[in-house]
Amino acid sequence: MRDVLPQLLQWHQEGTAFALATVVAVRGSAPRLPGAVMAVNGAGEAVGSVSGGCVEGAVYQAATEVLETGRPRLETYGIGDEDAFSVGLTCGGTLEVLVRRVGPDAPLGAVLGSLDRTEPVAVATVTGGGAPLGAQLYVWPDRTSATLGDPELDAAVADDARSMLTQGVSGAKHYGAQGQRRMDEVHVLVQSFAPPPRMLVFGAIDFAAALSRIGANLGYHVTVCDARPVFATRKRFPDAHEVVRAWPHDYLAATEVDERTVVCVLTHDPKFDIPLLLTALRTPAGYIGVMGSRRTHEDRFDRLREAGVTETELARLASPIGLDLGARTPEETALSIAAEILATRTGATGRRLATLTGPIHASAAPVPRYQDDEDERPGARGVTARAS
Repeated sequence: MRDVLPQLLQWHQEGTAFALATVVAVRGSAPRLPGAVMAVNGAGEAVGSVSGGCVEGAVYQAATEVLETGRPRLETYGIGDEDAFSVGLTCGGTLEVLVRRVGPDAPLGAVLGSLDRTEPVAVATVTGGGAPLGAQLYVWPDRTSATLGDPELDAAVADDARSMLTQGVSGAKHYGAQGQRRMDEVHVLVQSFAPPPRMLVFGAIDFAAALSRIGANLGYHVTVCDARPVFATRKRFPDAHEVVRAWPHDYLAATEVDERTVVCVLTHDPKFDIPLLLTALRTPAGYIGVMGSRRTHEDRFDRLREAGVTETELARLASPIGLDLGARTPEETALSIAAEILATRTGATGRRLATLTGPIHASAAPVPRYQDDEDERPGARGVTARAS
């Protein structure tokens, strides 16, 4: 939803109703994951995408009809359908898309405001079963709004949604009609909108400028940090959200770091690197990459070992940083680093798709930040998927 936030905010502020189509389930290969949205207003304007182009036309038609009737619909698009090729779904997967009308007075406006202010909020939506289709519950750390139709169901979903919000994950959950867990009467999609993950870039060099640009485009809140005032300037890093002048290890020790944080050390200078890496290895950061040649890498690891760092801890470091793409320019190197960050986050191989077999968009792949409680229910297959 963040992808289309500016347009949705504008429509809401203008009092314009719109239909919101949301991917609520994916089976097999599909280009977009649960949570992807497309919105259509009464003037026929559309923003967002639910399939990267495969079924947009069919979803657009459904959205215009829901906008007129006001009745939510759950649509399924799959390669096995007779009209699969007529709507362009040729990737082999199946999408379930919930289409619902959002009026000018809908409480979703408060959620859009929180997203605009990067405040944590979760949206729980009934996607099937014994509760009103499309009913929503909006959950903040300290309050809730709207209802799924039953106060006990609301309480159970709000409790789970807050836990998921803390972890920064979204996913499908299943409940009894009164919120009983390990039952399958009510299907709920919980979309968790935690603040953007952080990218901490140390070293105010030209590679950092290119990396901050691609990091911001990938949805990270980017901070560039360097102790040298002449280099750490806003003019040199216009795409970074913050430019900090401080000793890197001091700044890192004083700032918030969680499992979604990526740390990129581009200084390749021992007086900066070693104190910074000793601090970084004490954090839960999900990725710690360090720039430098093979010789610099070997010298760096020797110094870290002398400082008491174990081999297990050294294995956390992506050093030298990036994937082998033949990168030389700052822009190419930033792409190499970003590719490694994405592959690390998703658990992907980083190899050419042409050399691999199986689905390109595997719904069961360990993609971070999406979870399904299917494996928690009796008789489940034990498959857990995660997606942003």
